[in-house]
Amino acid sequence: MTAVTIKNIHAVSKPSSATTPLFATNYNIYINHTDAGGIVYHANHLVFFENCRRDWFTKLGLNGYFLQSDDGNIQHFVVSQADLQYKRAILLDDVITVRIDKVELKAASIIFYQSIYRQQPKNEFSGNNKASATLLSKTKIVVACVQNQLTTDTISNNKSDADVNNIAPMRPIRVPQELHDAIQQVLALHNDE
Repeated sequence: MTAVTIKNIHAVSKPSSATTPLFATNYNIYINHTDAGGIVYHANHLVFFENCRRDWFTKLGLNGYFLQSDDGNIQHFVVSQADLQYKRAILLDDVITVRIDKVELKAASIIFYQSIYRQQPKNEFSGNNKASATLLSKTKIVVACVQNQLTTDTISNNKSDADVNNIAPMRPIRVPQELHDAIQQVLALHNDE
């Protein structure tokens, strides 16, 4: 993998809130995101959070979730926990800002605190010249770092579930050093602001 250079980690306009996010990006809401009533499916909140994390990794110069170690093994991430709080509906034709508000690095996982806001335009008629943002949902998502296990063992139908779990195609590993260092650099820059 190549060295990571961090330039500007913030994208698009930021919602007005007490904290500056590590990363934020806007998404348009289309009909395929919604039900017949024009409300975004609850599962699509997870999709927007996932897309935001992927866009952040791309901005950091990393090739998404699949990394190759020096010995050729494939390392990637799986969601091991998601705690969502829905505050307000996301509606058809909204422009939402999806944010990464905070990141915690653990030995073999990364904890993301994320949120989705609806941007409210300035209202010249009411005398309010400031744009505001409404919190729509927030989440704590834990992604575990795993490595694919290449095994020549075949799984027969007469093996127990415990036996099958012991020859699982992936195993937990430490967060790759390059990713760890890139995130630490972003956190240090963010804390200096």
